[in-house]
Amino acid sequence: MTKLVGITGGIGTGKSTVCKVFAILGIPIYEADATAKRLMQENEQVREGIIALFGEESFFQEKKENFNENSKISYQINRKYLAQKVFSSQENTQKMNEIVHPAVRLDYQNWVQENQHFPYLLNETALLFESGRFKDLDKVITISSPLALRIKRIKMRDNRSEEEINQIMQKQISEEEKIKRSDFVIYNDEKQLLLPQILKIHTNIIQNS
Repeated sequence: MTKLVGITGGIGTGKSTVCKVFAILGIPIYEADATAKRLMQENEQVREGIIALFGEESFFQEKKENFNENSKISYQINRKYLAQKVFSSQENTQKMNEIVHPAVRLDYQNWVQENQHFPYLLNETALLFESGRFKDLDKVITISSPLALRIKRIKMRDNRSEEEINQIMQKQISEEEKIKRSDFVIYNDEKQLLLPQILKIHTNIIQNS
């Protein structure tokens, strides 16, 4: 039976890098955070819920002309605006989760059904524990990195200020707590090699499937 494995880590720990290696090993990856962003833009019910909560400024609207159909409106997330609203309070974070998480959960369940022939599947998300998704999984992998290195990566990747980074980190449970709740840990600290760690976990899960 296909095992369901979660892979998580705080912002800047390098989840995408680690997942690329698992993908090379032939393991399907469900990118929950990327899916959430896609559903926020494409799922009308989710989008309307966000607009009702945070206002029309939550999205940029762009008309797309189509020669065969009438013009359609494309929605793009106003990331800076929404981040300020969502991370400004625990209440706002919770309300956003209540809108987005059910849609992601349904999408994930459909994806699992389509990929039952693999020995295990990876669900990659930053908020694995915070969202409660870990309860439906067989195993959990946490990626750990030193705080200074995480901040450096985020600044290079996202061009965020330290204040914005700290706001996001405060909404995520600590690495120590994630590690305590996990079955496996991958240290992405630029000192230990990633591949041997990943291969060891991969082999362990396959052998115990």
